[in-house]
Amino acid sequence: MRSLIAYLRLWVSLLMLFPLLLHAQPEKGNIRSGNKAYQKNNFNEAEIRYRKALEKNNASFNANYNLGNALYKQEKFEEASRQYSAAANLSPDKSSSARDYHNLGNSFFKQHKFKESIEAYKNALRINPSDEETRYNLAYAQKMQKEQEQNQQNKNKDNQNQDKNQDKNENQQNEDGQKKQQNEQSQQQNAANQQKQPGQPEQKISKEDAERLLQALRNNEKEIQKRLNKIEGQRTRTEKQW
Repeated sequence: MRSLIAYLRLWVSLLMLFPLLLHAQPEKGNIRSGNKAYQKNNFNEAEIRYRKALEKNNASFNANYNLGNALYKQEKFEEASRQYSAAANLSPDKSSSARDYHNLGNSFFKQHKFKESIEAYKNALRINPSDEETRYNLAYAQKMQKEQEQNQQNKNKDNQNQDKNQDKNENQQNEDGQKKQQNEQSQQQNAANQQKQPGQPEQKISKEDAERLLQALRNNEKEIQKRLNKIEGQRTRTEKQW
């Protein structure tokens, strides 16, 4: 009787696990198909298979990690970094976790996100300090970050100098414009002053003064004529008699 009860319990347990087994089989099957396509360098087909596996079980480390690899091979680095980040919290062991962080660092590096890349490499080395490849990648990412920061500083400095030169040129143009305007105004003022400058004053006399002047001229003429007549008479008297 006891054996019968134990047998029934076993069947109940198997029946409860059966849906989970059915659910897991398509996931693993798609992962295997994706791996075969990946090994043949058919990364697009591998991506499709891994995504189908995630539709069955989105908490699968292998599906997330392998999808990240397929995306990385297609140079879809931003999408790859998202898949590696998702796999980071699902890794079944330290070795898988260190490998995932290493590839996450590589995907960030390809996007020139050197700060994020450095942090990922450090996480990989915390798990596996003896990984020399990750250590080399970390040093290289740190070097690239320094160059990136230096280039950004130089760019900012160039922009500041350009802004200063632009302001200087604008100020010079404003000064030149003001000088030109002042010169034009000065020339216009000089021209106006010349137009306003008076000429020789006109000599105006009254009618009485004019008559007196005329009378004086007449008197002078008469006096002159008398003198001339006198001189002519003297000359006549002194002529020789023939």
